Amino acid sequence: MALSSASVFAQQPPGSAAPAGASSQQAQRPPGGGIGRETSFTAIAPGKWTGPRLNDGQPDVSGHWSNTIANHNNFTDPQGGIINDPSPRAQKPQGPREARAPSRVSDPADGQVPFQPWAAAKVKDFQAHFNDPVKPEYIEPLARCAPSGIPKSFYWHGYEIRQYPGYLLIMFNSGYRLIHLDGKPHLPKALKLWNGDSRGHWEGNTLVVSARNLNGKALFGRSGEFFSENATVDERYIFSNDGTRYNYVAVVTDPTVFTRPFSITIPARRYTEKDTPNGWHYEANPANYDGKALLHERSERICHENNGGFGSPAIIK
Repeated sequence: MALSSASVFAQQPPGSAAPAGASSQQAQRPPGGGIGRETSFTAIAPGKWTGPRLNDGQPDVSGHWSNTIANHNNFTDPQGGIINDPSPRAQKPQGPREARAPSRVSDPADGQVPFQPWAAAKVKDFQAHFNDPVKPEYIEPLARCAPSGIPKSFYWHGYEIRQYPGYLLIMFNSGYRLIHLDGKPHLPKALKLWNGDSRGHWEGNTLVVSARNLNGKALFGRSGEFFSENATVDERYIFSNDGTRYNYVAVVTDPTVFTRPFSITIPARRYTEKDTPNGWHYEANPANYDGKALLHERSERICHENNGGFGSPAIIK
């Protein structure tokens, strides 16, 4: 299955396409500033990197980043709110479906995960009980302070990319990923991790990553989509040469759960000092030291189990 930039255009609403690498003009800034919630985005073509490089030759993509669409409430309808949410505080869908952001599933074209029948039934069961978790399996793992996993880490709050000779570190709200760029082989197959084992290399403006050794415990979001410990994820992080955006394009393969491999596309934007921190996309604490450039430092996020990540006030007494 090809990882082409064309898959991004396939999931855009009609008339939303723009030249590759261009910025969407449809972003709506949330209260308090910060990166807006875009309803469409543009493809970034793989190609030569013409931006700045680090001393070891890596394209310099370090900094604070965030997805530009929505959080993890709904995987295939990112701006559609939590499925079956009875709460009076439930997030309302942002306009009709055709006006909302596309599914994060960019292939198949219908935007749906190609589940085997038993797996589709399991997802429907989770959705029916998310707000009434009478069994442990109905509790979204992130609500129990588990790592977000792949790919949810890329749309659960913002994150920071740091680069070092031989590897790239991504610091998430709920854990981290270390991507080895030094050619080392994957860990033994029996060793399973929430965020897997990542090995990658650069091809021009694209970071190509193989994620293996996943434990299959994380979900794609509060909508319950999942894969097993047999899954593999082949990722491409395609950066614009001006360093402001990238598209995460990944192929998920798991014959245990899906009828075929499928693709995920997640747009991301880099934070600048012109963007106002809003406590969701950008959680770093900028500070000024003796008139020098602002220092952006991520603070530890304390999580406690049952912190409101599941259940409804109308149900929980």
